[in-house]
Amino acid sequence: MIKHIVMWKFKDGVVEADKLEMKRQLEALKGVVPSLIDIEVGLDVVGKDASKDMVLYSEFSSMNDLAAYAGHPEHLKVVEFVKTLVCERAVVDYEI
Repeated sequence: MIKHIVMWKFKDGVVEADKLEMKRQLEALKGVVPSLIDIEVGLDVVGKDASKDMVLYSEFSSMNDLAAYAGHPEHLKVVEFVKTLVCERAVVDYEI
């Protein structure tokens, strides 16, 4: 199984409604992208200097399934929206 973790920092001035819309769009990929087993998206509640603002946790059966998710047209639409809101992105993919 592959775990795919993404963390973002929002640009200055991003409003709460857009943050929630990003979360909604990401979570809506479950059931739309066949290779996506599970997804969880959370907004940071602590706000420390080292904190990112949002995190995505997702699961895939294989690296091929992760690649299929990454290239899926519905995922790519969400990516375009996300890019308008964020200034930093960090990713970790690991196998268990």
